[in-house]
Amino acid sequence: MNTNSKEIQEKELHPMSGYLALLIELILVAADVLSIIFGVRMINDGNYVAGGLLIAAFCLLLLIACIFLGGLKALQPNEALVLSLFGNYHGTIKKSGFYFVNPFCIGVNPAAKTSLSQISQPSTGQIAVRSGEATSKKISTKIMTLNNNKQKVNDSLGNPVEVGAVVIWKVVNPTKAVFNVNNYKSYLSIQCDSTIRNTARKYPYDIADEENLGDEKTLRGSSQEIADQMKIELQDRVKDAGLEVMEVRITHLAYAPEIAAAMLQRQQAVAVIAARQKIVEGAVGMVEMALDKLSENNVVELDDERKAAMVSNLLVVLCGNKDAQPIVNSGSLY
Repeated sequence: MNTNSKEIQEKELHPMSGYLALLIELILVAADVLSIIFGVRMINDGNYVAGGLLIAAFCLLLLIACIFLGGLKALQPNEALVLSLFGNYHGTIKKSGFYFVNPFCIGVNPAAKTSLSQISQPSTGQIAVRSGEATSKKISTKIMTLNNNKQKVNDSLGNPVEVGAVVIWKVVNPTKAVFNVNNYKSYLSIQCDSTIRNTARKYPYDIADEENLGDEKTLRGSSQEIADQMKIELQDRVKDAGLEVMEVRITHLAYAPEIAAAMLQRQQAVAVIAARQKIVEGAVGMVEMALDKLSENNVVELDDERKAAMVSNLLVVLCGNKDAQPIVNSGSLY
């Protein structure tokens, strides 16, 4: 943005009631009808000068009535209207109601024909342009949603991942939204894409060794904290456009298809190793407990060689992934 340009300060307008202007409009229409009636009568009676003046008054009143109609504006709740007069900023109406403004003022909204599509598109931009239909110059100040489609980015380890987010936002300064950027809707969408890419590349998708994770954040494990950071960064980017980012939520997070299968195998391997480690730790504890109980209760006296054989057999039984086949020894111990 050009920092040398003069920033336009918002000026809230409090125009006259539209109902009063509508009453004046009706009076003009009534006077218009009377002037044409009396004008035609005078011409028929031979008074061409007075009749011509009344017909001229009819044309003038008709022109004034048509111009007056252009000054009537109606705003719904949570709507604003930015007005310009002959190329200069005139003011902003932010309260709902029925008003009359300068008929030569025009509404300004470069994003009037642009909508933030909620339907998934192949591209990351969610901008759709409506053509061939009437569009209002009013600016909605309601809470709106930008559904940013999933886009492929690289995490801090260089792995391609797909990230999608939803942005909850609204217009808080209609004047800035109109004059500070060319199209505030497309501006928000582009800045959202840039924010997602800039944030995702700072963190890894996941860490294989979760025990060594510590305080390091990951896209998968710290999604809420990273979404909060996205909100802060996106708000800083769009504040000059008069927009407020209320919330950012990550709606889609996954490895890119080309590496998804390999990463799934890695995750499965990590899970298997962790499970085996727990099984071995439990088996060693059980063997130790069995030997202690046998010695404590004097059930049987085992030398070191027999203890080693017993430990080996117990570990095979406890750590094996298949059911053990017992063998009954009917002879002596030795």
